[in-house]
Order: sequence, then structure tokens, then C-alpha cells
Amino acid sequence: MIVRSAEMVYHLVAMAIKQASQSHLPAEGESQIDTFKKSEVRKVFHEKEWWFSVKDVLEALVDTPDGNRYSRDLRSRDHGLKGRWAEITRTLPFGTNGGTQEMTFINIEGIFRIIQSVPSKRAEPFKRWLAKVGFERLQEIHDPELAVKRAIALYKAKGYDEEWIEARLRNRASRLLLTSEWEKQGVVNYIGILTDAISTETFDKTTTQLKEYKGLKKTQSLRDNMTPIELTLTTLGEQATHEIIKSTTPNGVQGHVQIARQGGRIAGSARKNIERATSKPVVSSENYLTPRQRKLNAEKNQEFTSIVTKFLNRP
Repeated sequence: MIVRSAEMVYHLVAMAIKQASQSHLPAEGESQIDTFKKSEVRKVFHEKEWWFSVKDVLEALVDTPDGNRYSRDLRSRDHGLKGRWAEITRTLPFGTNGGTQEMTFINIEGIFRIIQSVPSKRAEPFKRWLAKVGFERLQEIHDPELAVKRAIALYKAKGYDEEWIEARLRNRASRLLLTSEWEKQGVVNYIGILTDAISTETFDKTTTQLKEYKGLKKTQSLRDNMTPIELTLTTLGEQATHEIIKSTTPNGVQGHVQIARQGGRIAGSARKNIERATSKPVVSSENYLTPRQRKLNAEKNQEFTSIVTKFLNRP
């Protein structure tokens, strides 16, 4: 079963996500302004989560000109909401042009509680907007394995089989660790060049050439269309590159390019050995799943996907 098989790579991927994400966590008290359609919504990062201005949330939800007054009226009508108000809100400072002001902010749980009390056609779009501005991302930072479980459910629903999903998860882990290392080394702006250096030595093709070879559009993911062996070799090249970086002192971008080529050559040597043993090329011009395969696999695993989806969405 895919969940049991994937458990062997859960912690690897979760650790990679956590390591790659730690430097991107907002600082305590950091404030930002997001836009929901034409409404500005102020938010503050507090106690490891985003808290949103109650006034702004209500004005965005119900088109009221006075969110504070609407908030008072709402609590006077909904005694359950009033009873939990202190639990789901905080008074926090927010910097404005006129200086720092103390304002009432509400967390994600509180917003969904408000939505239960506010009959608004904008509720569903607002929920999607919350996810877009970082709710799910923060959940995954706090619980990296949640990101892994979501990925498995998504790939399974698309029709990928167990072998491919396991190879893709390992690949995601190696990619996250390598890009995080490149970021620490100050060469993150050259990821495309460095990735092509690995790819060229591994497959004798750049990533663009591989996509063209497979007939993919620019917007389609190359790795989501690789075969398990292509993914495994890509992972080997990236892991080798990561290990060499940690054992040496790369000198600037060119030094990192040379190391990327070294890592790619290790994977390229493995590819050539496989091709000699099997008498056939590793790189396939075919995408991993045809539309028919996706449909058949999705039908076979419909029950599984339903179970996993319920599991991921449970409280």
C-alpha cells in the first residue's frame, strides 16, 4: 500500500522541507498588508502564525464600511462567538504612517468561526485567498510531514503508481536540500545554470532540451513527467552535488558550476552503466503517464484517494 511504502521517505522529505523552510519563517511581530480583491487586509505574525485585522477581514467579507462596529454587532447576536472572542483574538501593535497602533487581530481558526456567523457570498473566495497568502504553507512548516501526505494524495489522484511516487518524493527531498545549500552559498540566482550543469552531465541534455525531447510545454513540469529511473538519476546527481559542496570550498558561481558538473558526471556514469546492462537508452521521449494510463490508474485508486483525502481534511 502506498502510505506504508512511502513512510520510508516521509522523514527524509519532511526534514528537507523543514531545513529549507526555516530561514523563511517570518519574525515575531512582522507585519504585512495583503489584498483581497480591492480590500487591504493587515496581518501580524505572532505565536508562529498569522493574525489578521478583524476590522479588515469583516470589511472584506461583508462590504461594511465599519468593520469594528460590525464586529460588535456580530458578537451581540452570536453569544457563542462572544464567548470565544478572547481565545481567538489578540491586541497587537501595527505600524502605520501615523505611528504604531494597537489593533484587534484574529487567527485562522477565528476567521472560520466568523465565517460561520456571516452569511456572505464572498466567504468561499475569501477562504481560498487565506490559503494563497500562506495558511497552508505555514501549516506545512509546523508539520512538514503534512506536505508529504498532501503530495502523495495529489500524485495518487493524478494516477501515478507507488514506484513513481516514492522516486518523486526522494527527488523532492534532494532538490530542497540542494537549493537550500545554494541559497546559503549565495548562488541561488544561478539555479537554472547550476541545474543545467547537472542535467547535461547526467543525461547529455539541458532541462530545456529534455522538455523538448518529451514534447512538453513550457508550463509543464519536467520532473512530473520523468520515469522513475530518470528521477532516481536526477536525485543521484543532486545528492552527489550537495555532498561535494559540503566537502569543499566552492569559489564563486564558476566553482559551483564545476561541482554541479562533477555531481552530474557521477549520475551520468550510472546512467551509462544501466544502458550497457539493458542495451537500451534510459532517457525516454515519452511522458511517464499517458492520458489513458492516468484515467485507468485514477479509476483503480478512486477508493484509496477518497480515504486519503478524508484523512488529510480531518480536524
